[in-house]
Amino acid sequence: MLVQATQGHSARVVVLGNEKGGTGKSTLAVHIVVALLKAGQRVATIDLDSRQQSLTRYLDNRRRWAEHTGLSLELPEHRAIALGQSMQIADNERSEFEEFADAVACVEHSHDFIVIDTPGSDSYLMRLAHAMADTLVTPLNDSFLDFDVLGNVDPVSHAVIGPSHYASMVTDARRQRRQLDGIDTDWILVRNRLSMLGSRNNDLISGGLKELAMRLGLRPLEGFAERLVYREFFPRGLTALDDLDEATLGTRPSMGHVTAREEVTALLRQLKLPLDERGRRRAANRAEWFAQADTPLELHDIVGA
Repeated sequence: MLVQATQGHSARVVVLGNEKGGTGKSTLAVHIVVALLKAGQRVATIDLDSRQQSLTRYLDNRRRWAEHTGLSLELPEHRAIALGQSMQIADNERSEFEEFADAVACVEHSHDFIVIDTPGSDSYLMRLAHAMADTLVTPLNDSFLDFDVLGNVDPVSHAVIGPSHYASMVTDARRQRRQLDGIDTDWILVRNRLSMLGSRNNDLISGGLKELAMRLGLRPLEGFAERLVYREFFPRGLTALDDLDEATLGTRPSMGHVTAREEVTALLRQLKLPLDERGRRRAANRAEWFAQADTPLELHDIVGA
């Protein structure tokens, strides 16, 4: 049973956003969600990608695998926004907005975090979610093709000429948020699918991101390397943070699983998401309960001191 939120409590909104698809938003979103749940936080998720619904499918896979194996896999309270079916764009935007507003209203005062996965394209709801973000996490594949959504690059020197379309949109959304309630969105750029071998391309992109960070006020972090294990997690809804034994995976874990967990843990620590202390206590109490669940009761456990 959830502990009632204190009066005036409002969930922190974490948005996964990038106008380019295939950057690993949903994979990163699920890892953030599971990390928060394991820390005892009350987490709700909203999938705004009405067509792909990758986050929804990931969580559905996790639920089904838990039911099949009997494993206790943490799951958030989840809502997926349905795609508007009207022939009129304005009507679709209105219905989608109303569903999104209802989803947020249902959880914003009863949960510690709302994690929102956005589509890899520009849309009304995508812009609205960015303007709501307390923390914006933008995964970016380590290539200049993906870099182009953030910054325009000189073809000779590779110097950043200026911000690109997505960076300009985020700048506008952050300005709206600051004007509304004086809060600055923490924008974090996560370099994904990093090559484990150094290259000139990596060095050039790293230099470009540092320059953009100074201009745009974002935090560039190194994220997930290109590892097969991340692709294998999706069909069963697993993450690198789960207990990856043979019962969970369906096969024996490898060194790749261990390395992935260390990588994910390091990244999540750098996100610096503020955890509710009551949630930390809930997690500690739950761990203590599980540790003693198979231990025979002592007499003082029954009758007290």
